Amino acid sequence: MKRVIKKVAVVGSGIMGSGIACHFANIGVEVLLLDIVPRELNEAEQKKGLTLDSKVVRNRIVNDSLANALKSKPSPIYDQKFANRISTGNLTDDIAKIKDVDWIIEVVVERLDIKKQVFEQIDQHRRPGTLITSNTSGIPIKFMSEGRSEDFQKHFCGTHFFNPARYLKLFEIIPGPQTSSEVLDFLNNYGEQFLGKTSVVAKDTPAFIGNRIGIFGIQSLFHLVKDMGLTIEEVDKLTGPVIGRPKSATFRTVDVVGLDTLVHVANGIYENCPNDEAHELFKLPDFINKMMENKWLGSKTGQGFYKKEGKDILSLDLNTLEYRPNKRASFATLEMTKTIEKPIDRFKVLVKGTDKAGEFYRKSFSSMFAYVSNRVPEITDEFYKIDDAMKAGFGWENGPFEIWDAIGVQKGIELMKAEGYEPAAWVNDMIASGNTSFYTVKEGATHFYNIASKSQAKVPGQDAFIILNNIRESKKVWGNADATIHHLGDGILNLEFHSKMNTIGGGVIQGLNKAYDLAEKEYNGLVIGNQGTNFSVGANIGMIFMMAVEQEYDELNMAIKMFQDTMMRARYSSIPVVVAPHGMTLGGGCELSMHADKVVAAAETYIGLVEFGVGVIPGGGGSKEMALRAADTFRKNDVELNVLQEYFLTIGMAKVATSAYEAFDLGILQKGKDVVVVNKDRQIAEAKKHALLMAEAGYTQPAKRKDIKVLGKQALGMFLVGTDQMVAGQYISEHDQKIANKLAYVMAGGDLSEPTLVTEQYLLDLEREAFLSLCTERKTLERIQFMLTKGKPLRN
Repeated sequence: MKRVIKKVAVVGSGIMGSGIACHFANIGVEVLLLDIVPRELNEAEQKKGLTLDSKVVRNRIVNDSLANALKSKPSPIYDQKFANRISTGNLTDDIAKIKDVDWIIEVVVERLDIKKQVFEQIDQHRRPGTLITSNTSGIPIKFMSEGRSEDFQKHFCGTHFFNPARYLKLFEIIPGPQTSSEVLDFLNNYGEQFLGKTSVVAKDTPAFIGNRIGIFGIQSLFHLVKDMGLTIEEVDKLTGPVIGRPKSATFRTVDVVGLDTLVHVANGIYENCPNDEAHELFKLPDFINKMMENKWLGSKTGQGFYKKEGKDILSLDLNTLEYRPNKRASFATLEMTKTIEKPIDRFKVLVKGTDKAGEFYRKSFSSMFAYVSNRVPEITDEFYKIDDAMKAGFGWENGPFEIWDAIGVQKGIELMKAEGYEPAAWVNDMIASGNTSFYTVKEGATHFYNIASKSQAKVPGQDAFIILNNIRESKKVWGNADATIHHLGDGILNLEFHSKMNTIGGGVIQGLNKAYDLAEKEYNGLVIGNQGTNFSVGANIGMIFMMAVEQEYDELNMAIKMFQDTMMRARYSSIPVVVAPHGMTLGGGCELSMHADKVVAAAETYIGLVEFGVGVIPGGGGSKEMALRAADTFRKNDVELNVLQEYFLTIGMAKVATSAYEAFDLGILQKGKDVVVVNKDRQIAEAKKHALLMAEAGYTQPAKRKDIKVLGKQALGMFLVGTDQMVAGQYISEHDQKIANKLAYVMAGGDLSEPTLVTEQYLLDLEREAFLSLCTERKTLERIQFMLTKGKPLRN
């Protein structure tokens, strides 16, 4: 039977329930969000003379919860309009409505007795065959379905979303004793394809996979920090981006999540895993108990391991339990890794360190390797699921077995033995069978060591993905230090950026032009996409700054012209060009996307023209393109100035879409042309599919535009009056006004006496001239320098 999810019911509207409801709304599913009826009136309701029978009162809990979620930052929803897909109700009046849904997700308080009451209610109203799952983070699934109908048990399992549901990719699926394989297969695929998740089927063991390993890692550090006499700043320095973990590292992460949340899970593991060889490690250290007593739980109580006082951030001294000024942490071992770009390549160096950092890594990795190897087969039969869970649920760039491979399996065992640990027997069996690594890559696919067969087997579920790491050498066509061209198959090339932050400088420009040339001569189409953290943060402003400071204006003019021409080739090429942005796609990255035949954007794309922040206007065709798009939306009897103003403000206010869907509202992505992919892992494969479709349909190079309507003096006058008023009201500085006036001149098409049809090249020339003139301004150079040195914009 083909199962289709059109409508979902989420029972429980707390932070997690509302977040899950929003994420289903994100992907276009209709959602019914339910919660309990309040027991008493609040003060505002009493003043209005409402009663407990009033509908507004009966739905107050669910409506307030959803409203709070929609106001929270970062937003749980791609576009506020999508909240219309969520309807609310209560468990007394509206429970019967669940007969119309395809999937019911329970997200009530973590108490087995309450969950069982809710399931009893649900079982009376649900349609046979409807999926029913619990978002529990640790209650055994087998206990929850006891006493329920056979159909209920067959369609019931755990589906553990990580908070926040929109942003964290881990989706743990935990079968109950009677869950059918059809349900597990369906949820596994639905999580990947529709929800954009990394689906991991876990065994029904305490804390499942992600939290069992994640909490072990944090508890291990709680003990290590005391044993080694480290400060919390030192641990956060050692466990952050240097090893491919989030900036919040360890202690800042605990502050954000809440110490009470972590303690709850750690206590659950301590109580329910008496035979765990690291059982005592889950016992809370004295300083954690004291922090719990003091209610120092992190951000939610105003202080935890860190505390903000005025503009200062104070750190907790774990010996005295007193706050003190933040101490800068530095280690010689970390200095040795500064030239190593990828975290995966740093581990070999880190474990060799002769200072405290080296000792820390040897101890922490040894204990982690021993622990994860011993969890197979307890929590999962396939170790790669542990890596998947840590990457998707905790934001690690590499899972523990990938790190072990990077250090070397044999070397990892030596480190473990030196610290008094032994690997699980299956690891020794693996080496004895001639397998020297946990993973291998064959024919572009990742394989893992299969413990049962004692041989390498393909990791399932990769067929919908193209993983650039796996084809980097075998499918390489051309490359330089900043960009590489691969053949994706079927005559479609891919150009990948790998400059610092994927900035667009000389190397990337060379790569783009080489890719256009090769594709036009020998191939069918081109995808421009990468699998870095961000698609591109824009042009290399360091290069622009150097030219401007040296007053090499002819060279700068040529560089900008080259940049513009390269962007324009994305549109005017004899082959289809598809751009696949994700993450931060700013400035030049946004301009490249806007000139493609089609954009296949990841849902989590933060895209915008942000050049005002460094004192210039978009100079790679972005200013021209916004004028062109405004003109294309002019309709008969429109107030054309108002339409143009919207596009002008998108650049002038440096607006950045917080999702690909918001980018449609800003006019950066185009409805009917561009598409959104929720699972970033599918993005390159999807982009290739679209390039191939266009090629096979018979692609014709577009004719250059000569019909762009610009409004001349009429628009220019309005913009100049507007910027005068903004300066007079002290909303913008005089330099902001100068930049805005230059943009106004470009988007109005100059000071033409009447509306006129112009060419793209006419607008590009105006854009380049304006960009160049701003590069001669001292205040623009100050803005660029400030961005280069401080990483944030200067308002001067």
